[in-house]
Amino acid sequence: MPAADAADMDNLLGEIESIDAEIARELRAAALAGANGPSEEELRNRHTRTQGAHAATSSAFRAFLTGGLAALSQDQLGELRARQAGGDQNAAWNLPQAAMSTTTPAEGGFTVAPEFSKSLEVAMRAYGAMLGEGERVRTSSGAQMNVPAADPTAEEGEIVGQNGPATGLDTAFSNITIDVYRYSSKKIAVPWELIQDSMFDIEGYIQSILAVRLGRIRGKHTTIGTGTGQPRGIVTGSGTGKTGTTGQTTSVIYDDLIDLEHSVDPAYRNLPGVGFMMHDTSLAKVRKLKDSNGRPIFVPGYEQGNPGGAPDRLLNRRIVINQEMPTMAASAKSILFGAFSKYWHREVMDFTLFRFTDSAFTLNGQVGFCAFQRCGGNLVDVGGAVKAYVNSAT
Repeated sequence: MPAADAADMDNLLGEIESIDAEIARELRAAALAGANGPSEEELRNRHTRTQGAHAATSSAFRAFLTGGLAALSQDQLGELRARQAGGDQNAAWNLPQAAMSTTTPAEGGFTVAPEFSKSLEVAMRAYGAMLGEGERVRTSSGAQMNVPAADPTAEEGEIVGQNGPATGLDTAFSNITIDVYRYSSKKIAVPWELIQDSMFDIEGYIQSILAVRLGRIRGKHTTIGTGTGQPRGIVTGSGTGKTGTTGQTTSVIYDDLIDLEHSVDPAYRNLPGVGFMMHDTSLAKVRKLKDSNGRPIFVPGYEQGNPGGAPDRLLNRRIVINQEMPTMAASAKSILFGAFSKYWHREVMDFTLFRFTDSAFTLNGQVGFCAFQRCGGNLVDVGGAVKAYVNSAT
């Protein structure tokens, strides 16, 4: 054995002996105290697994990944069934009905823990900027959701004389619907070696794949979705606030941004979180714009994330970089301005992961996984809370 390899082997064996000695000491201490301390397996996991990557609340999820529902302990199964029977919608774990089939022996679905679900949502937002904007609405069923809307911006009262009658003015209501769609992460094939190796952060591996796939498709649909067979995106739902003059097929000028901002009613402009949304390439062009005195209109941030720091600003408004936004081109809605809180994200189904061990995966030494979620979205507004800058057609 080469000297370098021998040294590495000696270091590894030394670490193993140190861990074994520590485990033995803890077991002896527990025995002398007459207490039922942790098992040797629990101690070994504590000393060898990546700290923070294998939290206690993820143990049932890891058991499902490695062995399916059959790998869950009786305590875990009992708690799951008890919470489900009690109708606890916010239970830490939920056990859906197993999706068994004579043709595809799936080992059922498993709704992941809130710890995993929340971290997954955070990771998804890195890929889908729109998922970090707007309001999140959770419903217990997937039936079509109807949201009544009205535009009272032009309505006003009156002065009436003494003993005089008041006239009538009816508000015109419209109906906005939010449908939900079943999203899939597409199937994932994971080798047995990665699943069975307790040193490997399988939770993080699955999470990263789900975040990329679900985050990208949801971010795209909530931005530019057509509303037919998919959510209606915020770009599709927004009206035109300003159209560029002839020749501005791939550009925008300072005056256009001013006009775009003021195309939105002040009632919306004063809401929290109002700002601009655009693709990063569009921001690069905006950063080069100057006012009539030659001063850049873009204000770069400084020391972001630190106390006293500030983010980038445009006309003293915040900027949202969304890579799903159309880039500047003829007739493109390339810049949005307004109250993005008027976009509603509707979620029905939790992140549910299905495990597959049929021959298609087994012959390759793999286990299959596929995640599903039911969700949708729509711009719930008829008063023009969000307006778009549209590049010139020619």
